[in-house]
Amino acid sequence: MIFQHAPVGMCISVNRIIQACNQALASMFGYDCAQLDGKSFEVLYPTQDEFLRTGDRIVPIMNAKGRYSDERIMRRANGELFWCHVSGRALDPQQPLGAGIWTFEDVSEKRPVTAALTPREREIAALLVEGKTSKVIARETDLSPRTVEMHRAKLMKKFSASTSSELVHKLVGVAR
Repeated sequence: MIFQHAPVGMCISVNRIIQACNQALASMFGYDCAQLDGKSFEVLYPTQDEFLRTGDRIVPIMNAKGRYSDERIMRRANGELFWCHVSGRALDPQQPLGAGIWTFEDVSEKRPVTAALTPREREIAALLVEGKTSKVIARETDLSPRTVEMHRAKLMKKFSASTSSELVHKLVGVAR
């Protein structure tokens, strides 16, 4: 009963396959619960590549902390992209992507998706919002720091930001 009436989207997953979800999650993404049960988390991502890269990024963090949390751009059933706060915990710390409980919160009112971004730019933007430096982002994404800087420059141009801090403020929806 609590699971079904929680004010945030929730699901139980095994190996990134949704086993059960609540109505808040289904509504947030534009599905019925029955349409998501048994589906891969991949249906919630803008691209398959972003789904795969996020999975690769989650594993070492889950192994170290037993939980994972970030804000990322997700995709609704109608194709609309939106910022989402995602948190999860594995039931067995030895299997980070095995059985787990995940919550999803739509933060698009605070942080609208305002520019057309490539999948890699969305990934870099999400990591910038977390306050990570280009060197840390490069390590986490297996890119060179120069490539990360190139993506940051493209983001600055798309968001008409003249500094990195202005870019982060625009990404989080804070007017300067």
